[in-house]
Amino acid sequence: MDRLVLSDAAWERMAPLIIGRPDQKGSTGRDNRMFVEGVLWIVRTGSPWRDLPEAFGDWNSVFRRFSRWSTKGVWLRIFEAMSDDPDFEYLIVDSTIVRAHQHAAGSKKGGLKIKRSGARAAA
Repeated sequence: MDRLVLSDAAWERMAPLIIGRPDQKGSTGRDNRMFVEGVLWIVRTGSPWRDLPEAFGDWNSVFRRFSRWSTKGVWLRIFEAMSDDPDFEYLIVDSTIVRAHQHAAGSKKGGLKIKRSGARAAA
């Protein structure tokens, strides 16, 4: 991939905050930096997980790992540590800038009801 987001300096700031590092007990994550790049790709593009390029790994494995990190508060630690970096301002994502799916626009359930006009019956 030639369009990666993380600079070496940014990665050095993030690396101590992640889980699954070689210096920790337990299993270590395979290529943590590429995993983070994959998550940033999803955030940047707004694509569904299934569209994650294979260069980042199997989309389902990346998603499951993303979910585990979310549960353990890893992303919160990373966002707090990186929030002062203006190059990472797009990482601060909340509901004010995330577009909902077109079907989540608040319309009544059941879809559009089309009624026949009385003009057809009169003709």
